[in-house]
Amino acid sequence: MALDLTKVASQVGGMIASLKAGVDERQRHLKSALEIAGSEAIDLDKLKQKITLSKTTWLVAELVDGLALHYAAPPLSSEFTVMATDGSHIDVDRHRSLRCFLINIGTTVLRYGAHPEALLDSSPHLYADEELVIVPPGVKGREQPIEGTLLGIKRAVEECRQLAGWATEMPEGSKSLALLDGSLILWGLEAYPDFVAEALLDNGFLKYLDEMRRLNKERRFALAGYISLPRSTDVVNVLRVAICPHKAIDSDRDCLECRKRECDAVSGVRDRELFNSLLGEGERSALFISPSRVLKRYGKHQIYLFYIKLDDEVVRVEIPQWVAVDDDLLNLTHSLILDQCRRGDGYPVVLSEAHEQAVVTGADREYFWQLVEASLVDERLPTFTSAKSFSKRTRWV
Repeated sequence: MALDLTKVASQVGGMIASLKAGVDERQRHLKSALEIAGSEAIDLDKLKQKITLSKTTWLVAELVDGLALHYAAPPLSSEFTVMATDGSHIDVDRHRSLRCFLINIGTTVLRYGAHPEALLDSSPHLYADEELVIVPPGVKGREQPIEGTLLGIKRAVEECRQLAGWATEMPEGSKSLALLDGSLILWGLEAYPDFVAEALLDNGFLKYLDEMRRLNKERRFALAGYISLPRSTDVVNVLRVAICPHKAIDSDRDCLECRKRECDAVSGVRDRELFNSLLGEGERSALFISPSRVLKRYGKHQIYLFYIKLDDEVVRVEIPQWVAVDDDLLNLTHSLILDQCRRGDGYPVVLSEAHEQAVVTGADREYFWQLVEASLVDERLPTFTSAKSFSKRTRWV
């Protein structure tokens, strides 16, 4: 029998009732957050120092140019290009006849101006044998299989590689923005050995970021990661630090001993809710620096972030340092993202089209495995599958 929704209905009702009961409290917390963010009593220099000295188990953004500042969208250039990549993959299936995985990267390049043009591309790549693992240099027996979460990171690296390749095709003197769907921070790498980060980040993702950075010698080229409906609280956590009575916070010690917990006044508030009230439509927030530990390896590609308010949501935009410190590139990023969202009913057209090129459906996955197994049969190679896989594909009742 499939999912019995009649049994789930009462649980959904209870969940909604609990959510409704907390609406007033969340509004009070949001009001407190807005008052703190707009307070003129906050000494930003002292707050920056306090953030630096504090040790917290929650992420606290670093301040760059303020808390509640907001910037109107710059004028749109008459000639510009936007490009994006997105990816899908078919993971390793241990119940199938052969260990392999496939990554499909979709790319879209849209040129606007006197000679508009749209370029769409899809690039599938099959990985097998030694490509299925990452091996530490000079060491055998410590191979790290590329599957699950790590395959998602590998896909992000391939998206960046494809983007860097297309970026080199931009003519001298052009203005371009490249977008990746999601964060520029490869968060999951913290869970893997150092040689994995070296292979995928140092010799992969960051190398491609550097290729794009160098394009600015002959043209104006910016890169950004676009995050729709962000759940982050990095900036709200700055407010928690600001109202904490301790001069420097050690959350493992101080938060357990704290009785009053003044920071609870902003608990549960997300950054997007804060900036939904602070920003006008089309405006961007102040710049902040992401505090992720994995960014210690990023060097000159340190990730900055800001928020933009659209008609229906507040989005998080992540940019490398070389974009953040260049006013022209920062303004280009702001104006072109806003323009793309207005053209795409709230979501960048270029990302939507890249996704369409990349998508791998359930039917595609099944056909892929049928193709693999049929090819094995054609070559008179043994085929096998697990009893579990066979059982799932067989109707017994």
